Amino acid sequence: MEHPAVRKAAFRLIPFLFFLYVIAYIDRVNVGFAKLEMKEVSWFSDAIFASGAGIFFFGYFLFEVPSNLILRKVGARLWITRIMITWGLISAMMALSNSVLTFYFFRFMLGVAEAGFFPGVLLYLTFWFTRKERARVVALFMTANAVALTFGGPLSGWILDKAKNLPTLAPWQWLFVLEGVPATLIGFVVLLYLPNGPKDAKWLSDDERYVIEERLRVEEKEFGTPTSVEESHDSAVLKTLVRDPRVWMWCGVYFFLVFGMYGITMWLPQLLKSMSGGNNTLVGQLTAIPYFTAGIAMVANAWHSDKTGERRWHIAVPAIVGSVGLALSGQVFMPLWGSLVCLSVAAAGMWSTLGPFWAVPPQFLRGTYIAAGLALINSVGNLAGFAGPKLFGKVKADGNDFLPSLLLLASFVMAGGLLAAFVTKKLERNPTGSDA
Repeated sequence: MEHPAVRKAAFRLIPFLFFLYVIAYIDRVNVGFAKLEMKEVSWFSDAIFASGAGIFFFGYFLFEVPSNLILRKVGARLWITRIMITWGLISAMMALSNSVLTFYFFRFMLGVAEAGFFPGVLLYLTFWFTRKERARVVALFMTANAVALTFGGPLSGWILDKAKNLPTLAPWQWLFVLEGVPATLIGFVVLLYLPNGPKDAKWLSDDERYVIEERLRVEEKEFGTPTSVEESHDSAVLKTLVRDPRVWMWCGVYFFLVFGMYGITMWLPQLLKSMSGGNNTLVGQLTAIPYFTAGIAMVANAWHSDKTGERRWHIAVPAIVGSVGLALSGQVFMPLWGSLVCLSVAAAGMWSTLGPFWAVPPQFLRGTYIAAGLALINSVGNLAGFAGPKLFGKVKADGNDFLPSLLLLASFVMAGGLLAAFVTKKLERNPTGSDA
């Protein structure tokens, strides 16, 4: 980001998108904290929690690719506004869950509503930044993931404890309402603040706008001619993508990594509750420690990846280190502080893969294929958001021993790291959507 125009765009966009993703991630994973109080609900159980936590990702999977294609056509400003308003409303409506069916329904619809936000932002960033900058930019944006969990955990625990003194609703219901409504309100801010691209950014001068667009045009000439929306039908784009083995290899890498991330994210409050025996506020504070470490590691790893231009080992090595941290965290000889150290290593390893990971797809996708390709990789990979929590709970069953479940997560993360080391070097030749 050596040019002042690029730094100006980053300063204007990244903090705002970062904040939106913090809100999104809190609303996505606060069900893990709600479970601490929902254990008293007659129709609720560990198995129902595991299925409900993960069913979000089926809605996410089904609607993510269409959502990203719509964003490309109608513009980021309008479509991200729609996404935020609807997911905020549905997140708050989780408080109306009064049966297994309604709990599943609201979680599924939350996935439908939020589908397209994350890959949409990834696509949006390609309108502003070159491939050499994207690991850092994506990591700065995705650090919101770790920040949401760092601050969302203590906030959720605090709300649960304080809401016991509030009337009308149960603490878990207040949690969904108080953390859902802000997304809807901020959605209207998006409509006023977010430009669709450099051409619509009133805060850029003509010269600054030219610099940003010219840098991208030069990159397009260097790495292949993009395919425009007008030159390609959506069905043709999808057919090309699903026939490309590189897309599926990258989906596989992401699936293994996400399996570990969401497995630990959804169950970490229960794990630390069991280890510490503390109240909800203490559990929330303890969950912040691994994610704070992860946020620092994300930025550092992405910065070094961009500086060196290397992606492969910046994904593989952290994943392998993270898997070792997971495997050690549940050992019986570990005191609470030792488990927290291991969980922090695990989180740092897993989350720091994300910046370099999302810098790779634009190396083998072009034009319209970027929009659909990013969404396809994210949606298929995020099916692990169902499988991870579900299998974690199934292996744990009704016992108090988390070690077998943690070893399961560790094996998947290790597989993701090894697969990344194997396939990354195969992804750069003959980009999909180019004339190569």
